Amino acid sequence: MHRFHIPNMTCGGCARSVTKALLAVDPQARIETDPAAREARVESQLDEGLFHAALSEAGYPDKH
Repeated sequence: MHRFHIPNMTCGGCARSVTKALLAVDPQARIETDPAAREARVESQLDEGLFHAALSEAGYPDKH
């Protein structure tokens, strides 16, 4: 499981945008977002770097 700390994911709308960006990388991924903790967890076999790039492109860069 990949974990991402996303400082600017502060609400449900942000969480939906983050989920959409992550699913664009892997439509089969299992994604959990927690805006209060500013964290997203992704269960996927794909490389973590692909998700980092998608988050940055969507305007939600993570701290890693």
